Amino acid sequence: MGRFARNMMARASGGSVALSRLWPGRADRLMIAPHDLRTADATRAAEIYAGRFVFAGKIVTCHGRSIFDLEPPSEDWEVALLGFGWLRHLRAADTALTRANARALVDDWISNPAQKRPVGRRADVLARRVISLLSQAPLVLGDTDSKFYRRYLRGLTREIRYLRYTMLDIDGVPKLQVLIALCYASLCLANQAGHIRTATRKLSDELQRQILPDGGHISRNPGALIELLIDLLPLRQTFAARNIAPPPALLNAIDRMMPMLRFFRHGDSSFALFNGMSSAPSDLLATLLAYDDTHGAPMANMPHTGFQRLDAGAMTVIIDTGPPPPPSVSQDAHAGCLSFEMSSGPSRIVINCGMPTTGRDNWRAFARSTIAHSTLTCHDTSSCQFVELSAMKRLLQGAPVISGPTNVESYREPVASGVLLTTSHDGYLARFGVVHRRVLMAAHDGARLDGEDTVSPAPGARIRGTETDYALRFHLHPSVKASRLSDARGVMLVLPNRDVWTFEALDDKVELEDSVFLAGNDGPRRTAQIVVRQDSRQASNIRWSFIRSTTSASATTAKRNARREPELPL
Repeated sequence: MGRFARNMMARASGGSVALSRLWPGRADRLMIAPHDLRTADATRAAEIYAGRFVFAGKIVTCHGRSIFDLEPPSEDWEVALLGFGWLRHLRAADTALTRANARALVDDWISNPAQKRPVGRRADVLARRVISLLSQAPLVLGDTDSKFYRRYLRGLTREIRYLRYTMLDIDGVPKLQVLIALCYASLCLANQAGHIRTATRKLSDELQRQILPDGGHISRNPGALIELLIDLLPLRQTFAARNIAPPPALLNAIDRMMPMLRFFRHGDSSFALFNGMSSAPSDLLATLLAYDDTHGAPMANMPHTGFQRLDAGAMTVIIDTGPPPPPSVSQDAHAGCLSFEMSSGPSRIVINCGMPTTGRDNWRAFARSTIAHSTLTCHDTSSCQFVELSAMKRLLQGAPVISGPTNVESYREPVASGVLLTTSHDGYLARFGVVHRRVLMAAHDGARLDGEDTVSPAPGARIRGTETDYALRFHLHPSVKASRLSDARGVMLVLPNRDVWTFEALDDKVELEDSVFLAGNDGPRRTAQIVVRQDSRQASNIRWSFIRSTTSASATTAKRNARREPELPL
């Protein structure tokens, strides 16, 4: 029986695994195991067997005790443990020892009263656990007997029943994750025709609501695309494996979301840091992009999600040009309206601070503030306000946005020297009576980005009181070496590939101050930020430029290429 299950896994070659022949004749049997697209590391199986559980940068070792009885070192660690995603590492090793280890750990969870922990009942954690138990069923059930098989199914059925009652007070990505897990459950278990219809209908309705026409998620968080696609793509395969046509809403959602992956990517394949985005695992992103059939150039405008992209030569600029998302899905939203990120080839230059992958509570308030973004701040105040009630934060895993820009405009047009983007937002209108207007112009050859930021009274409004000072911030990637020029009106930037850029501010003094890059793979890192401060009573606008310098070596290369150009075939 165990050999049969392992042979089925081998023949699946990355697809869903058929399980219906494992226990023929049972009405309550597993029919299929969906594929898990997440990368597995077989070397981690030895750590787990030794009782060392390494999650979210924390290590817990269990000495003869149940890992589920131990006090978790952090919430992130507990989320990883109770999501059971680590089963895939045991499956990657695929030995009798790791199968027995997986079975013992799952059996421990099924019979352990600690499963009533609040974190374990969180909608996103519960959904992840159900999907993990389904996708790793061949590992857990491969060498087992009918007694454990029945206990496993009872435990799984109980988890699925809990899952159906978690949608009452959730929205956004967690709600979609619950519906995806319920779809998986109905497809993987036998005699679930009614549940398949119900789960498919509910998931279709929610996908149509949450995935916007341009492919972005309603939360405006680029990371939501990765979190959802990594489950939606195997779900599409699971429908096909059951000979059931995937719902059109699922297929349409995937087709719309895939181009957005390319829209948010810089030249080094990293994702732009907006609205809760942290570092994107490169292996996960590469796996998803392998499913992208279009392979075209990224679109320039995402009007429904509220982002613009300027591509010129090797330069890429991605700009947030949208209002905050609805409050029910804004727990991770940032006050970064009109902020932008800029890269040149494989080098990132201007960034937002982003959000760390773990320990978010320590940085959440700062990371969401406007000063953590490359944009203008009025009187060091954020353009959005967040609920700060502790009870609300515990309930919603974050503080929703309660006010912010309501009128955000963006207009792009081609000009003789490049592309001109004109944007504005009214996030400071209610408190300070001003509107922030930002104009960006990207040169055709990608060697120059010019900008102008203006703080001006709205029609019929006056700048209020003495709170008229504003600051322009450009956070730099840690790999950029920055030094202020002697005239204090510019900064020289040396990129990792030795390219040199210069930041200049017309008629304004430039400061170089400390900043922090939160979205690094190895945790927060110190970096620098360019800051230009002004008082709107003295000057209502700041004009600035990023200019790529031409070194002697690159100039020689350019001349050589220019001489060769007529010889190239047309």
